[in-house]
Amino acid sequence: MTGNGYLQLAFYVVALLALSVPLGLYMARIYQGDIPVFVRWLRPLESGLYRLAGVSPEDKMHWTRYAVAVLVFNLLGLLAVYALQRLQGMLPLNPDGMTATTADLAFNTAVSFATNTNWQSYGGETTMSHLTQMLGMTVQNFLSAATGMAVLVALARGFVKREADSLGNFWVDMVRSTLYVLLPLAVFLSLALVSQGVVQTFTAHHTASLVETIEYGQPKLGDDDQPLKDAAGQPVLEKMKTAEQSIAVGPAASQVAIKQLGSNGGGFYNVNSAHPLENPTPLSNFLEMLAILIVPGACCVMFGAYVGDRRQGYAILAAMTIVLVALLGACLWAEQSGNPLFARLGLDTQASELQAGGNMEGKETRFGVVNSALWATVTTAASNGSVNAMHDSFTPLGGLVPMWLMQLGEVIFGGVGSGLYGMLVFALVAVFVAGLMIGRTPEYLGKKIEAFEMKMAAVVILVPPLVVLVGTALALGTDAGRAGIANPGAHGFSEVLYALSSAGNNNGSAFAGLSANTPFYNTLLGLAMLFARYWVIVPVLAIAGSLAAKKRVPPGAGTLPTHTPLFVVLLIGTVIVVGALTFLPALAIGPIVEHLQMSDTR
Repeated sequence: MTGNGYLQLAFYVVALLALSVPLGLYMARIYQGDIPVFVRWLRPLESGLYRLAGVSPEDKMHWTRYAVAVLVFNLLGLLAVYALQRLQGMLPLNPDGMTATTADLAFNTAVSFATNTNWQSYGGETTMSHLTQMLGMTVQNFLSAATGMAVLVALARGFVKREADSLGNFWVDMVRSTLYVLLPLAVFLSLALVSQGVVQTFTAHHTASLVETIEYGQPKLGDDDQPLKDAAGQPVLEKMKTAEQSIAVGPAASQVAIKQLGSNGGGFYNVNSAHPLENPTPLSNFLEMLAILIVPGACCVMFGAYVGDRRQGYAILAAMTIVLVALLGACLWAEQSGNPLFARLGLDTQASELQAGGNMEGKETRFGVVNSALWATVTTAASNGSVNAMHDSFTPLGGLVPMWLMQLGEVIFGGVGSGLYGMLVFALVAVFVAGLMIGRTPEYLGKKIEAFEMKMAAVVILVPPLVVLVGTALALGTDAGRAGIANPGAHGFSEVLYALSSAGNNNGSAFAGLSANTPFYNTLLGLAMLFARYWVIVPVLAIAGSLAAKKRVPPGAGTLPTHTPLFVVLLIGTVIVVGALTFLPALAIGPIVEHLQMSDTR
């Protein structure tokens, strides 16, 4: 890699960490009720929202009531997005005349956006109306992100409170997350993206005349709207001609801003942030990548400030950053190394020239290998799912990195709120293991970690891998699941494993070689997203409620300091060991064996 490439990566990491600190301290003040002067003018709007909803901000909730509020609110959001898709043909703001989506696609998409996954089995510009994109997808981008932030704050209160039976008020946490954090950041980023050329309009598609008529092959669809295949299993193509190009436009900038800031990732366009009208310049690319991690990074700083010891937040942030940088280096090395298969094809003398810039297949030339690998690592570290390059075209080891980042449980930064509360669960496991080593009841932030907390932590850690591995087995063991695989062998297995890893960890990115817009995959992935989101949230809130009810224990001689480099190493080891032991067998028959096959030059 060139010096310029190293400089780009270093600048990104430094900018991310530098901006995370003030934003995190600001967020801590918001959640503590100390609204800064420069946003205090929003207080009347906050109060008005409570009155409109019939909510008393002073009403405190037990963890079970807090959990019910989370589930009911998210269910209502899911139903709203489902209804918008099914009725969009009769609703306004539909200049291109989009018809209703199928029931299975509407279910999958509604679950996807309600759970902060944003998996997309559809092309946004050819499937969804402007109203559905704005009122459905964009609104859920705010609310699903705010849900994760609210659950994190509830967990932080569990460490702060002493012998209490409440975790605060879910509605207050939701409103403050949206009104004071996500909305201002989204407005600022939207304006910045518009200045770079990202479209923001309510008009219909534009039609441009081509310089010359072109011919192309288009997959022929059957009665079920799925591509027909010949006897060899290849898509049946029909020849088409055109002298025009339809250019999709719409309210993209506002959706792109919150999809990145809220670690959502659902693109306005089918090719997501690789589209020149969604991510047109190197500056827009940098701003979007920065937006993906800035709120998860700030959550760490917020947590430290909220519990009264900033060192705790910095220790977790350090652990996340170390793993991110290490895996970024691995992904970049794999993509810069290129494809050794050129040698097997008798192109030994040309290989150095053909791969001088690394593996550029599936990447935009305006971003190159460095920014494509950086985005792929950042987006899967953050439970974001947006892409500026085709992950399916990465080298086997280059594609393994984003896959494994998801399989670690989306705790290396992770989603806004959800990444940190997942990492805090791993922290509880780490101090529990350390306590076992010295025969002492483990403690974390002054609270004893006992049997109930560990049982709930086990549920949080084990449910996503269970969803991923069982879902992959179902897909590979059924005719309907295998029918969606376009590439045989190890890579086809990797595509299925990646899809379930993405859905089972609420990420949303894809290898994209898998035909996922079928009743089977829409249903399977929708259920995976539901289980992975709420079978984690409820146990986390149970842990928070249990901790809040406990007394605070003063640190003693046997207390493990949780702000030191030693704890950072222990935390990293716990995350990696759990991830490696869970998914190594599956990875061995997917990307690892594919890499060995690719490297075999005999």
